Amino acid sequence: MDIKLLLARERIINPKDVQEFYDVSFCNIKIKLILITTLKTANRQLIFAPMEKSNFIDYIRVFCRSGNGGAGSKHFMRTKFNPKAGPDGGDGGRGGHIILRGNKQLWTLLHLRYYKNVIAENGESGGKNNMTGKNGKDIIIEVPLGTIARDEETGEQEAEILEDGQEVILMRGGRGGLGNANFATATNQAPEYAQPGEPGEEGWRILELKVLADVGLVGFPNAGKSTLLSVITAAKPKIADYAFTTLTPQLGIVEYRDGKSFCIADLPGIIEGAAEGKGLGHRFLRHIERNAVLLFLIPADSKDHKKEFEILVNELREYNPEMLQKDFMIAISKSDMLDEELNDAIEKELPKDVPHVFISSVAHKGLNELKDKLWLLLNKPVE
Repeated sequence: MDIKLLLARERIINPKDVQEFYDVSFCNIKIKLILITTLKTANRQLIFAPMEKSNFIDYIRVFCRSGNGGAGSKHFMRTKFNPKAGPDGGDGGRGGHIILRGNKQLWTLLHLRYYKNVIAENGESGGKNNMTGKNGKDIIIEVPLGTIARDEETGEQEAEILEDGQEVILMRGGRGGLGNANFATATNQAPEYAQPGEPGEEGWRILELKVLADVGLVGFPNAGKSTLLSVITAAKPKIADYAFTTLTPQLGIVEYRDGKSFCIADLPGIIEGAAEGKGLGHRFLRHIERNAVLLFLIPADSKDHKKEFEILVNELREYNPEMLQKDFMIAISKSDMLDEELNDAIEKELPKDVPHVFISSVAHKGLNELKDKLWLLLNKPVE
C-alpha cells in the first residue's frame, strides 16, 4: 500500500502535503523518513513510518553449481624389490550434489532470500595405491512442502517436494575420472593416461512455493475470507474494512468431528483482470493450483452474485484452464443481514450444479453445514 494513503487513512497527514521520501537505516531497522509541509502553518515536520516488508517469500532465484569430479591418478607402484610393480592410480572422487529436502516446519522461502549462490565442493583427485579421491560434500537445501524447482532458461520443472524428508537431487556432481589402474590390459600393462573428472552442472534455478491446502478461499477483496478463517480455525489473519487486507496466503486447520481435520487457505483477494496481472491475484493465483476444493466467498450485499461468481471462474480459466476441473462450492457470506425472501432470491441466482451454503462468520451461522459439505467434497470417491 502507498505510504501516503496509509498515513492519510490513519488521519496522520494529508497526502498532498507529502513532499519527499527518504529511506534510512537506524539501529539495523529500515524506516521511511517522510518530509511533510503543513499547508496552514508552513511548518516542516519529520515523521517515521515503518516500511512494509513481508516475511512470506514464495518465489526466489538462486545460482547453483554442483561439484566437479576429481581427476583419476596416473601413478605406478615402485617398491624396494619391485621397481616396476605396475599402475596403481586411483579414481577421482565424485563432485558434491545439490539436493532439495522437504521440511514441514518451513512455510516460506525467506531463509534463501540472501543465499543466492549455492556451490558444492569438487571431488578430490585419486591417489597412489589405488586410493579413491574424497567425494565432494553435498549441499542440502531445505524447502517447505509444495516447492517446485524450475530451470530459468527453459522453464522446465525439475523437482517437486511434497513430503517431509523427501530428497531430490537438483544438480548432480560430476563423476570422478578413472585412474590408470583401470586401463591396464595384457597388451598395455603400463598405461600412461588417466581420465579427468567430469564437470558439474551449473545455472540459475527458480524455486517457487505453492501452498499445500485442502480448501482454498477464493473471492473479491472484503468478501469475508479472513474473518471466516479466524472463526473456523485458530489462525489470526489481519482483518480490516478496506481492500487487500490479506497480502500473503494464510493457512489454518479446521477441526472436524471425531478428531478429523483439514487445511484451509485464505488467499489474497482476486479482482477482474487478475490473470493479466491486475491487483495481487496474479502473484498468488498459483497457490490455488494445489487446492482440492475451491470455496468461493460472495458477500450477501453483492450487486450481482452470479456475475461475481462468473468473473472469479473466468480469472481461474484465464490463468490455468485445469483449475476448472476442481470441485467448486459457493458460500454466501454476511448472510445474517438477510431475511428468508432475500435468501430465496439469491439462491435462484446461483448455479444449480454448484453446491452452496449461506453463512455468517460473525453470527456463527451455517458454519457446521459448511464444514460438513467441505468434508464430503474432500472425501468423495474418485470417479
